[in-house]
Amino acid sequence: MIDAGSAPPSYAGLATRTLAFAIDAAVINVVAWFVGVVCALALSLLSLPKEVLTVLTAVAAFVALLWTFSYFVFFWSGNGQTPGDRMMGITVRNATTLTPLTARRAALRLVLLPLSAIPLCAGFLMILFDGRRRALHDRLARTVVIYVPATRRRRPAARQAPEELAPV
Repeated sequence: MIDAGSAPPSYAGLATRTLAFAIDAAVINVVAWFVGVVCALALSLLSLPKEVLTVLTAVAAFVALLWTFSYFVFFWSGNGQTPGDRMMGITVRNATTLTPLTARRAALRLVLLPLSAIPLCAGFLMILFDGRRRALHDRLARTVVIYVPATRRRRPAARQAPEELAPV
């Protein structure tokens, strides 16, 4: 919830969001490529008909899409940050309450994301002109992307060496 005394959130811009998405795409692709290489090596030991390989390729494509979908929904509905978002210091929140997204809202945001890309990325360009820096899919899913407020970490107390006993 928004505190009456707290400062308004600082909304993340196009460059920060693009870099965070690029980091997430790298993570998703590295995992998918690793799994793909392991599966391809295992399948290379077998002599399978071409039709079976075609079906396995379709299944692998579906699993890759499921992996990507699960990645974003899991992180956005957890604490609002994917690993890329965390590295860039941003988080995805509900536009009205600034609380983390529900799994349903995170899934809706992800399904709507291609709408921002379809007309020559015009939906993403809305970030440059919107007061809250929302893209088309953010407006439709009622979400915002904000910078995570900086918190100061507490320093651990320094340990004191035990006092040496004075010679008697």
